[in-house]
Amino acid sequence: MAKTIISCAVTGSIHTPSMSPHLPVTADEIAQSALEAAEAGAAIVHLHARDPQTGKPVHEPEDFAPFLKVIKQASDVVVNITTGASPYMPVG
Repeated sequence: MAKTIISCAVTGSIHTPSMSPHLPVTADEIAQSALEAAEAGAAIVHLHARDPQTGKPVHEPEDFAPFLKVIKQASDVVVNITTGASPYMPVG
């Protein structure tokens, strides 16, 4: 029997709340959505951080810390954080 690895891109990259009311934006929402994906069978969750006020992608390490801590404490799901926040953000 072949094994299947499911990866769930919980937050998308360029998506904003105006595109879907289901997009997790706050650290709590991102952590909860990631944990729900893991409970549903995802082995990997791919995550972007978001500005909780605007929903736009942000990329500073401190933007990721709140939801990474929650996920790590609650699950052994593999967390793949983005290496880029959005194609619209400047490099550097």
